[in-house]
Amino acid sequence: MPALFNFEVHTPYHLFYNGKAEYISLILGDGEIGVYAHHSPFTAPVQNCILHIRDDRGKTRHAFITNGILEVKDHKTVLIVGAAEWPEEIDEERALAAKQKAEDSLGTAILKFEIDNAKAKFSRADLRLKAAKLKNQEKVQ
Repeated sequence: MPALFNFEVHTPYHLFYNGKAEYISLILGDGEIGVYAHHSPFTAPVQNCILHIRDDRGKTRHAFITNGILEVKDHKTVLIVGAAEWPEEIDEERALAAKQKAEDSLGTAILKFEIDNAKAKFSRADLRLKAAKLKNQEKVQ
């Protein structure tokens, strides 16, 4: 049996995930990382991405997460993010509309902060759509 560790995902609104994990993978500021049991402790910023969790039953779950902080400690790993959604919770029509709106804003943006804001919204909407497509993968496993 693989080694497991305690893993929690917190948003400002609720405890999104709390359980044992075999591994997690996500995107930090300097690239993708995988965390397994007995990983050396660290704290790092997390980017908007799709979080992958292999749980204690060997099932891999995926979730869309926004920027946050990952803290790996000896006794548990904690992820604090602005928002987190399982693929089945994502409203694809709303995400598609947000992506289109961001694309339109990108076309009319002039100032750097407007361009950066539109790019960030486009990226979030695109990641939410990619995460939503993973719900079919999870049903197959």
